[in-house]
Amino acid sequence: MHTAEAQSDQDFNVQNYGLRVVERLEKFGLLGPKSIAAHCVHVDEREMGILQRTGTPVAHNPQSNMNNAVGIADIVKMNAKNMLVGLGTDAMTVNMFEETRVALWAQHLKHNDPSVGFMEALSAPLFNNPKIAGRQWEGFGLGELAEGNAADIILVDYHAPTPLNENTFLGHFCFGLSQSAVDSTIAGGRVLMENKNLQIGLDEAEIAAKALELSEKLWQRF
Repeated sequence: MHTAEAQSDQDFNVQNYGLRVVERLEKFGLLGPKSIAAHCVHVDEREMGILQRTGTPVAHNPQSNMNNAVGIADIVKMNAKNMLVGLGTDAMTVNMFEETRVALWAQHLKHNDPSVGFMEALSAPLFNNPKIAGRQWEGFGLGELAEGNAADIILVDYHAPTPLNENTFLGHFCFGLSQSAVDSTIAGGRVLMENKNLQIGLDEAEIAAKALELSEKLWQRF
C-alpha cells in the first residue's frame, strides 16, 4: 500500500477523517507482517510506532520519492525503532544496485551527514528484502545459500581490486559490484541468463519492436 508518500496524503486524511494515514490503515485492520507500507516519507513518530508494533514492513523507494519531489523517508530513524525496512523501486528502475546507492546518498542528504545511513541502506535489499519476501512465500528459504533453499542466484562480472571477504563485502557491494554487469541469473535452479544471454526462449529484439509498436498505438489513444 502506498503510505504517506506525500504530505498531501496526510493533509487529506486529517482534514476528511481526523486521522493520519497509518492510523486509518490500522483502524481498518490493514497493517501486519504480510502487509507492506510503501514509501512512508511523511509518517510521524506515532505512525512509526504503529508500524513497528504491528510488524508492518516498509518499502523505501528513494528514486521515486525524489522524482516526485515528495521528500526522503528517514530510514535511519526507522531502523533505530526496530522497524523492518526493505528497498523497492516503484518502477523507476530495474537495477537494485542503483537504487541501493541512491538510498545511501539520500540519507546523507536527509541528515546532512555523509557518515550516516550505510548499514541502513545496504541492509534493506541484502537482509531485509529476503525477510519481507519470506513472509509472502514461506518455506523457500529466501536470501541464503543453503541446502534446501531456493536456488535463486546471480553471478556478477566483478574483479575485486581490494580484498573481498565477509568484512568488506558491503563496501564492495555499494562501490564496486554495483558498477558491474550481472553475467548470469538462476531462479529455482533454472538458468535464465548465462554469459549475459537469455536462455528462456525470448527474442529481445522482437519484444522491443512489438513494445514500440504498441506504445505508439497507446500514445495515439491518449
